[in-house]
Amino acid sequence: MKSPEELRAFFHSDLKGTLEELEGIRRGLCRKMLTIGAVCGILALVGTALGFFLGPIGMVASFIACAVLAVICYFTCLHSDLKKFKHEFKHRVIGGIVKFIDPSLEYAPTGFIPQGTYMQSTLFNKQPDRYRGEDLVRGRIDNTNIEFSEVHSEYKTQTTDSKGRRQTQWHTIFKGLFLVADFNRNFHGTTVVLPDLAEKAFGFLGRMLQKLNIARSGQLIQLEDPEFEKLFVVYGSDQIEARYILTTSMMERLALYHRKAKGITGGNIFVAFTGRKIFVALWCLKNLFEPRIFSQNDSFSLVREHFEFMTLATGIVAELKLNPKLVS
Repeated sequence: MKSPEELRAFFHSDLKGTLEELEGIRRGLCRKMLTIGAVCGILALVGTALGFFLGPIGMVASFIACAVLAVICYFTCLHSDLKKFKHEFKHRVIGGIVKFIDPSLEYAPTGFIPQGTYMQSTLFNKQPDRYRGEDLVRGRIDNTNIEFSEVHSEYKTQTTDSKGRRQTQWHTIFKGLFLVADFNRNFHGTTVVLPDLAEKAFGFLGRMLQKLNIARSGQLIQLEDPEFEKLFVVYGSDQIEARYILTTSMMERLALYHRKAKGITGGNIFVAFTGRKIFVALWCLKNLFEPRIFSQNDSFSLVREHFEFMTLATGIVAELKLNPKLVS
């Protein structure tokens, strides 16, 4: 794993010049936005003034004209420039950080973990009505195949009000980094490790709900590690296999990784073992690996933030000792 000193040296030697170049482009985009905003604001004032003479219909027409003009200005003057700026930032900065972490890794800004792989994990049983992602990283670390990306899955609900109007609402199932890696063992069943939210929220009642298995198929696996069970609840199709996977050392490593992830993303982690794979979902509501538009991107602290998110994913091979065969 790269040290903070190596990251700082890389920042000055490889990224600083690129970031300063992109900073000039960003400032130009901000000036364009201010210009378009000022023009639209003036036109809105003119439309309001005309409204006093033309009446309510004239005022509405003026505001519609301003809105149409704002949309036209955005797509003709800004949309393509913003898209190009984002493209350059991701390829040159985020792509550079990926190669700095490990030259064998490949980065595809518009790629993401397929929905079929996401569902195969069984981490989130709700079938998404909308699924998207970006920032796919894949490669081989210490002889372990690994891939991860941002993923946002949602389901929709529809309601009808008293006037018969249908309303659609979207609800997040998962948003954050979704990771798949080899585990060097073929599991016969599935073992799922989830954040223990029920017991934290409802105490003894939460424990009873877990035993009743209301929200999750499979058996509740009770382990002999009170500290681990304060953080997680485990379900599995095979009690013996689940205990073979979740050895004392593996539980300790998962607990440490959970605390590290919580400190960086602020969210919980979800883990599943199935087939020959380990699936890890790192909940994070923040949109990762994106350039800022209204503030500077050329600081070392911002590069370090992108680096920490990236190494949280790539570091799982070492953190959970995925490379050696499963022992203890």
